[in-house]
Formats: sequence, structure tokens, C-alpha cells
Amino acid sequence: MRPSLPLARVIDKRVTAEIEGDFVVFLIGMRINRFWRVDRWLPVFFAMPRMIKELEGAPESGLLGATFYLASPRRPLVVQYWRSFERLESYARSRDARHWPAWVAFNKRIGSSGDVGIWHESYLVPAGSYDCVYNNMPPTGLGAATRLAPAAGRKATAAGRAGLREEPYPAEARTGSIEV
Repeated sequence: MRPSLPLARVIDKRVTAEIEGDFVVFLIGMRINRFWRVDRWLPVFFAMPRMIKELEGAPESGLLGATFYLASPRRPLVVQYWRSFERLESYARSRDARHWPAWVAFNKRIGSSGDVGIWHESYLVPAGSYDCVYNNMPPTGLGAATRLAPAAGRKATAAGRAGLREEPYPAEARTGSIEV
């Protein structure tokens, strides 16, 4: 789907993503129900990378980042991070962008035939109401779409990162190489 990229540098410490304000996590995928109907599912499979490329070329669109995953040979998935639901919806409804004609074509050619399924889920995340941690990882997920900061101090635990409560990092989990 995407050309091979050079291996990202592993960050050899605990970090978390930081983003100001609300944001949206958008999951979108497909399920190939009939492998032999390549004529039905291949256009759907190739539509999303084209949309992502279009969005990456338009920073004002509100897309913060996207990552492709292959959940199984029949279930590709894209995890997207958006600045707001309004920007996501604006892109989806724009007659001048790639999504609208792809959506119309899917409805006309495939509809509810059962050959290939599509799905999406949108999660509206209030400011400060999220948790993520990465250790010995290259920038990934929300961390690749935003900025990274040490997962230390009030951000040392999941509850602290999610803004639920401040608590100490468990003493028995500490090592000399992990900043807490």
C-alpha cells in the first residue's frame, strides 16, 4: 500500500504523546468477504492510500497522522488522528476531495452485495483525557502524529497521563534506566 520507508529510530526511553486540545481517533477498515471478487475489493483497498496521500499534502485538512495495519489478510485497517470531528467530516463530505467519489462508487458498485465490507469508528477525545506510553519504540500511533515527552513525573503512570489522578510510579517496577 505504501512504499517502504527507512526504519525509524528507536527511542530508548519511556515517552508519551502530548497534544493540546481535543482530537479525534478515527479507525477505518475493510473486510474482504469474497477473495475471488478481486474486481470488487481491490479498488476499495487502493482508495485509502490515495486519500491519505491527498490529506498529507494538505496540512490544513486537519489530519494529524495515519498508520496502516493489516489485522489479517482479509482485514486492512487505518488508524487516523484528526484535529477535530468537524475537519474529518468536512473532508468526508467535500465533493472536491477523493473520499466523496470513492464512497459514491462503493455504494453504486458494491452496495450491500456482501463481497467486501467497510467500517469506521470515530472517538472524540477531550483534551487531556488519553493515555499512551512508548518504551524502546520508534514514534508510533499518537506519538508519531503529535510530539513526544518523557513519561515521567505526573505522566509516569497511566492514571496520571489520562489526567485521572496523580500517583507514584510503582517502586518495584523501577530500574536505573527508566526515568520516573
